Amino acid sequence: MREGRLAATRLFVTAIWEFVRDSTPERRRQRYGDAEYDWDHHVNTTSAAVGWRNRLLGVFHSPYQPTEPDLFREMLSALRQQSHFDFHDFVFVDLGSGKGRTLLMASDYPFRRIVGVELLPALHQAAQENLSKYRSESQKCFALESICADATEFVFPVEPIVLYLFNPLPEPGLRRMMGNLEQSLREHPRAVYVLYHNPLLEHVLSGSPGLRKLHATHQYAVYGATLDPDQKNHGSNLLNY
Repeated sequence: MREGRLAATRLFVTAIWEFVRDSTPERRRQRYGDAEYDWDHHVNTTSAAVGWRNRLLGVFHSPYQPTEPDLFREMLSALRQQSHFDFHDFVFVDLGSGKGRTLLMASDYPFRRIVGVELLPALHQAAQENLSKYRSESQKCFALESICADATEFVFPVEPIVLYLFNPLPEPGLRRMMGNLEQSLREHPRAVYVLYHNPLLEHVLSGSPGLRKLHATHQYAVYGATLDPDQKNHGSNLLNY
């Protein structure tokens, strides 16, 4: 019991130190380093303008950080090469969607629809504003939605899914979310792909009986649901890949 309290205290102190360090002027300037996307599209998706309360909450859950556009395109290209799926059949879901940058970038692809789930109301509000303002000649999907909810309680759509995770949850939460996904797959067998960016807890996904790894780099991993050959689904049958 005493060792458990000491471990919890160490984690708390470490989290507070990270928060204090992230509040220094130099670190604040660094958070503006990814602003080019915002300037190009007249949106607000950087982590620089996130208030201290939400940054402190992020320390104990997952700090907000938007995905780099080039890396996002690389991940989707890798997925397309590995699966040869049709975007039109799939719903794109981002758990821990923050201010919605990934939703905006996903709209450059012809997904059936795009859904983001964000726990913090301030980030969700920013995402809604960004979705309403975003305009791009390259946009191919216009059915975009941001939901303010707990990702561990999210009910997955019954359509085929591309699930995007930028390390959004601590391990207990990620395990609950994966349990929900596995239950959804048992009830509604279908093609599901997972793009896991910054895969610090990849052992949780690799331990899932319903997923297998298709591709990986040091920055991300791509997983797909393992469906029986006689199960009908939209997109590729992964067991025949």
